[in-house]
Amino acid sequence: MTKFIRKKSGINNWGLFAGQDFKKGDKVIEYKGKKYTHKQVEEDDRFDNSKAIYLFTLNKKTVLDGDTKSNTAKYINHTCDPNCEVDIIKGKIWILAIQDIKKGDELSYDYGFGFDEDYKQFRCKCGSKNCCGYIVRDDQRWRINRKFAKTKKARLKRV
Repeated sequence: MTKFIRKKSGINNWGLFAGQDFKKGDKVIEYKGKKYTHKQVEEDDRFDNSKAIYLFTLNKKTVLDGDTKSNTAKYINHTCDPNCEVDIIKGKIWILAIQDIKKGDELSYDYGFGFDEDYKQFRCKCGSKNCCGYIVRDDQRWRINRKFAKTKKARLKRV
């Protein structure tokens, strides 16, 4: 039995789909990669956001680059209504099911990007009712929604 299927996604480009059922709380897949220091990542042009990057902060000192052939988890897309979450367990990054997942469902998690001046670089295409249009973590989406509400009111006043 195949645990995972990589195929075209309705969210963004390629996605990872469940090849079997997973129960809430299951460790679905480990996010693997090469370890770097934060300073190495900041100084390396490969990580400049001009292409897809697969970086995960492991701790205050270490970042994991998941752009490796052995890292099937890199195909999991962001969504604002995820069925998985990320947890660091004994120094390893795990994708865990936060609800029961049926065979054939696309795996997804909230990438957890913060709200800062760079948020506009990362458009969200998930289409969920919770989506604010950008890949920003759940507890920060209100900032974007508030910003759009102010912009919309300003446009209405000009008309």
